Amino acid sequence: MSYYDELEIRSADEREADLAEALARAIGNAQSAPAMARALRDVNPESVRSRAELAALPVIRKAELSEAQKKKPPFGGYATRYPHEFNHVFQSPGPIYEPGRVDGDWWRLGRFAFAAGLGSSDILQNCFGYHLTPAGMMFESACRAVGAAVLPAGTGQTELQVRAAADIGTTAYAGTPDYLKVILDKADEMGEQLALTRALVSGGALFPSLRQGYADRGIATLQCYATADLGLIAYESPAMEGMIVDEGVIVEIVRPGTGDPVPDGEVGEVVVTTLNPDYPLIRFATGDLSAVMPGESPCGRTNMRIRGWMGRADQTAKIKGMFVRPEQVAALVARHPEVSRARVIADRSDEMDVMVVQLETKGENPALYEASVLEALKLRGRVELVAPGSLPNDGKVIEDRRSYG
Repeated sequence: MSYYDELEIRSADEREADLAEALARAIGNAQSAPAMARALRDVNPESVRSRAELAALPVIRKAELSEAQKKKPPFGGYATRYPHEFNHVFQSPGPIYEPGRVDGDWWRLGRFAFAAGLGSSDILQNCFGYHLTPAGMMFESACRAVGAAVLPAGTGQTELQVRAAADIGTTAYAGTPDYLKVILDKADEMGEQLALTRALVSGGALFPSLRQGYADRGIATLQCYATADLGLIAYESPAMEGMIVDEGVIVEIVRPGTGDPVPDGEVGEVVVTTLNPDYPLIRFATGDLSAVMPGESPCGRTNMRIRGWMGRADQTAKIKGMFVRPEQVAALVARHPEVSRARVIADRSDEMDVMVVQLETKGENPALYEASVLEALKLRGRVELVAPGSLPNDGKVIEDRRSYG
């Protein structure tokens, strides 16, 4: 068995000793970012050398980051560099701005690429977006780290994607789990046999039936858990028993809405401290749910494992690779005085995410609301008009009916 580096196979004692040094260094470095300096103004870095001491620090939530960026764009005082000192500035939905650099596999996805078997003999068809959001560049960086070539395909234009994959002979795919099926189905329709043998996916749930469908085509599919703010958080290895936490972050599972760690095995919110010196987010709450798995991975990597993405701590849902948030649903209702309530339903059809938007109104023409749905939610979905008072009175504005078993 080969590993990306020796960090992956440290003993428990080595890992805890290294954690003590890394935490103190990360806190000290974070205090050079104005916003983090305010949050940690009374903290002595040398006093934070364990997970227990880390758990006493405040949690940063994305809403706080967003508000800080509005007051002091683009990074809200959370970066240790000036904006012009980064290679890229990205904009994710919200909007939220994130920095990026091209040196040193800045987002650390090379570790995932290596675990997935990607190397110098591969050409990766990178179907993550290259514009505004950083996902495309994150996987580009991963390929540089392991020596793989890249077809910067981006999203859409499926027929051209198939043509390029067939002509170039791309051996691996990176993108959302669903979109690979779109490409493969189009290839079947065009009578093209593709050379894909690996898929590196993120940005959505990898359902067991979808993974098996790819396996039946000879494509080994592994997923990672990464965000634009934090880079790689955790990743699957060929053992496919949970997700192994990346070596460049510290992950805690806390009770949703608090910063209090839960016992191992209990489902809670994922809170991440990144050791990135340029963008040192300390105890950043992702809003995602997961749980710690006992023991070590059969692949030999010794870091903590989590069970992967298990839903949202709030009602936010990721549909077709994009987050839909309660405040977006509220904005949709506000556009139309005749609409009293709305409910967004995330479901699956033909191994694809689908979105249904139910609107309580006396209106009879769903087409009148389609443009507003796209503008407010940034996704297309089927609009259903229902009678006023007919939606469940359960406080939900987003309902996820997809099964993650």
